[in-house]
Amino acid sequence: MGVIGTSSGEMYSSRIFRHLEFLLGELSLRLEEFDLFAVAAGPGSFTGLRVGLAAVKGWAEVYGRPIAAVSALEAVAMQSRSRAATIVSVMDARRKELYWGVYGRREGHAGTRLALRNHEVVGTPEDFVRAVSSCGAAADLAIATPSPAIVNEALARSETNGASAPRISVDRASPILAPEIGHLGWLQAQEGALADALTLDANYIRRADAELHWKGSEGS
Repeated sequence: MGVIGTSSGEMYSSRIFRHLEFLLGELSLRLEEFDLFAVAAGPGSFTGLRVGLAAVKGWAEVYGRPIAAVSALEAVAMQSRSRAATIVSVMDARRKELYWGVYGRREGHAGTRLALRNHEVVGTPEDFVRAVSSCGAAADLAIATPSPAIVNEALARSETNGASAPRISVDRASPILAPEIGHLGWLQAQEGALADALTLDANYIRRADAELHWKGSEGS
């Protein structure tokens, strides 16, 4: 397995293919040798998701391979080391908001894995605390996130404001999700939950700024 993780001011769309070429060279692999492409389908930045999905759509079409569309929140939840029955996965959504999803354990064709309860959500930190508070006893919960400081701040602020927030540990997850995306893609393949270049779609959860601004101007 090979992974490249970078932090750069360079646009993702301009470095993804250069990094891929380097990684494939290091591993002595070619794209046509892959049987399956796994990709993060969201939530996340609109530009980053579109670039990644467009690239995978192109490879799947050219090489005739299936695609596993994986939730980034599930990839975060998968990193939890807790044995709690419920895992709350949280990501920074910017704009003073959070993405989150509540997962429970289930048995699948390839063993125990996580199952999303209800829907993945975007909302304010206050919305998140209310959602966590309604999930059940703190002893049965675990939080996994690449942004523990933001989550801890939301929980602490709710206590300061007199709200009842569960006292549960917040585990730091890696923001580099490629290993989990690959593993979850393999699990989805075992279950036949795959897409192709035509059916692959993004899970943005919320609308893009351009759409929000257009809706606002339409009503003015």
